[in-house]
Amino acid sequence: MGSGKTYWGRLLSEKLILPFFDLDSLISTTEQKTISTIFAESGEEFFRYKEKEVMEEIVNDHDQFILSCGGGTPCFFNNIEFMKKHGTVIWLNTSVNVLKNRLLNERATRPLIKTIGDTDLKNYIIRKLGERRMYYEQADHTINEENASLHSIIQSLNG
Repeated sequence: MGSGKTYWGRLLSEKLILPFFDLDSLISTTEQKTISTIFAESGEEFFRYKEKEVMEEIVNDHDQFILSCGGGTPCFFNNIEFMKKHGTVIWLNTSVNVLKNRLLNERATRPLIKTIGDTDLKNYIIRKLGERRMYYEQADHTINEENASLHSIIQSLNG
């Protein structure tokens, strides 16, 4: 949530000449609704199921690609295991303060933080990162997003 997955994913796909997919955009297109509307009408559980379904379709339809998934994607339905089995997983580790600053103006499009006030947003981010850390730490590569460059990400992948 706000770590730069879509930004870096697009750059990486252009550099490596691989197709790029944004999981939220695909779900929104498939359902013909915004992510906020999907959450409001069908709930988070439905959305998480759609994430898994669409991610599996991408894997089945493409040999190589770059996928930007939501921050919660690896935390449901054993998705982290599926992701690691079918690709290389990168965790863009971003500081709480940077995430807060990025998310302050994006609340309307992010259903999990839509109603959280400015002063509570930082605590929410800290709590969510705490809940998700055990999944994120299973990534094949961890990149400090604030110091990242396309070159450093590619170097990390080539190991």
